[in-house]
Amino acid sequence: MNFRIRFGILPKVFVTMVAVTVIPLGAIWYLDYRSTTERLSTDIDERLSAVADNAVAYVNAWVDGHARLLHQNAQLEDIVSMDPKRQVPVVQAIAREHPWVFLAHTVNTVGLNIARSDGDTPRNYGDRAWFQQASAGAPLGRQVVISKTNGQPSFILGVPIVDKGRGTVGALSVAMFVDELTKRIANVRIGQTGYAFLVAEDGMVIAHPQTRGSLAKHPALAGLGYDAKKKIIFNDNGRTIVSYAQRTEQGWTLVAQQDYAEAYAAVAEANRNALILLVASLLFVGVLASFLAPRITRPIQNLTAIADEISRGQLAAQIHEVERADEIGGLARAIDRLKTSVELAMRRLAADQRVASKVS
Repeated sequence: MNFRIRFGILPKVFVTMVAVTVIPLGAIWYLDYRSTTERLSTDIDERLSAVADNAVAYVNAWVDGHARLLHQNAQLEDIVSMDPKRQVPVVQAIAREHPWVFLAHTVNTVGLNIARSDGDTPRNYGDRAWFQQASAGAPLGRQVVISKTNGQPSFILGVPIVDKGRGTVGALSVAMFVDELTKRIANVRIGQTGYAFLVAEDGMVIAHPQTRGSLAKHPALAGLGYDAKKKIIFNDNGRTIVSYAQRTEQGWTLVAQQDYAEAYAAVAEANRNALILLVASLLFVGVLASFLAPRITRPIQNLTAIADEISRGQLAAQIHEVERADEIGGLARAIDRLKTSVELAMRRLAADQRVASKVS
């Protein structure tokens, strides 16, 4: 036996009303949600990217300013002379005019101090990367180290001292507290959870609002690879972080990062509001369909019952829908005419039966 599930006109009308309302509404909601999400995501990316760009521009300008300072002083005759008596006043003036410079000094071609701004015992800096870079002919040597002078993290820049007749005769260097750069980078705030930090090529922290030491294994650094700038999303102790990593002109890496939940809170709110609107619309359409569908189906059910009574010869029912001006009213008037026709036919049949009985 074949069983078929039959649905009455009421559920069909209800489903039809919901479908024709919800499908366009859902399409509009989806398009609006996607557009809003894309726009907000673009705004978030642009904001983080702009933070990275601005911080990198500041770092480049900061390093370039100090590099110019060193190059200008390295060309002075007193510095080129490699005479400690003539060099000491110059390096002392550099340290005096720039309070964040805790040591300005010169070294010879093997890295041994010639003149120091602090008057301390000469030291050998031959193993320092900044010296090796400068002595090898690089226009600027740089390194982030734990200072031999004060034991604190410091940033060192060095430039070669070149004599026109003798070639490279040594290097001029400044060792600076990273606090100035750290304060500027640390003051970069992105919402409640976002911040920026700067690390050297080897991952040593140059500027960070909290951390010192090495961040060589930080996910943003690993994710940047050989790219100049890249958006990186990673997990940190159960928190999803969105970041932009960007290289400076010195080969360092600037990272601007923020908790994903905070960064994309506007997107989540837009999604939540859109879902609330969609659910509310579904409920409204459902209530409206529940109210309107019976107004359509109840007259049809009533006319169906009357037609069934007429087929059984019961002609007493009143058809109230004949006053309607719609299609249901037309159907009601047709059934009313049918009832009248049946009633007349039954009267004629009864009259014919009475005549026949008298004749017999």
